Amino acid sequence: MRRKRQRSEETTYWLSYSDMMAGLLLTFVLIIAFTMLHARIDYDEKELVLAGKEEELVASAAALDKEREIVSNQQKQLNAQEEALTEQGEKIAIQEETLKEQHELLNKLEAVMSEQQQKLDDLIGIRKELVKDLSKEFGDSDLKVSVDEKTGAITFDSSILFDYGKAVIKPTGEEFLSEFLPRYADILLSPKYKDNISEIIIEGHTDTEGTYMYNLQLSQKRALAVAEYSLSDKSGVLTKSQLEGMRSMISATGRSYSNPVYGPDGKIDMDASRRVEILFRLKDEEMVREMMEILSEESDTDEP
Repeated sequence: MRRKRQRSEETTYWLSYSDMMAGLLLTFVLIIAFTMLHARIDYDEKELVLAGKEEELVASAAALDKEREIVSNQQKQLNAQEEALTEQGEKIAIQEETLKEQHELLNKLEAVMSEQQQKLDDLIGIRKELVKDLSKEFGDSDLKVSVDEKTGAITFDSSILFDYGKAVIKPTGEEFLSEFLPRYADILLSPKYKDNISEIIIEGHTDTEGTYMYNLQLSQKRALAVAEYSLSDKSGVLTKSQLEGMRSMISATGRSYSNPVYGPDGKIDMDASRRVEILFRLKDEEMVREMMEILSEESDTDEP
């Protein structure tokens, strides 16, 4: 009986110990499970955080790509602007070079213009003096001639020299030329003016009666008749030195009725239109006039 009780007590002891161990094991299992659950929860939370960060990184990468694209576009624009600035700089350099060349050309033109203006002033001064001397010589004379105050051209009625429609100098015309020509030659061939005279022109003019060609031939014949009488050795009008001087400068031409004379009423004065004119040209006069015209045209073209 006692032995049976002892066995019963031993059995009870081991059962209690076993329950305790089972409880401890359960506790450990629960602790481990709780720990694993907590770790799992932490892991899941970290996974979520990591996923969020990955999304942020993806978004940041996308934003960065966009920023890079913007920067790339801005760089392209800057490169295009630099190229445009470089091109503009080249154009400006070309324009500056062109302006420099134009400025140099303008300076040259101004120098030429100043030189030609000085020549023109000198020629005008010489012409004024020559016109003054011609007017003084023939203004108060018995010769029926008129001296143009601006050009110095001398005009006389062709009726003094020729019969109507004729080209042969009359005796009265020869007397007139014998008195006029030496005095005219004395002035133009004087040391004061000789070196400045380039040409002496005898012009024949007619009225408007008849055809142009008829009057052209008549005016040319008359101008030539005056030149022939003036320069002929037989006429004896001019001295040997005067002949040499006049022959080197005189020319004769006919103008037909291209330059008629008009009266105060605006109608053609037929008598006055039938005339012979003797005019002169100064050396460099045509060149200066042409130069001034060219410079004037260039000046008008440059104006806006």
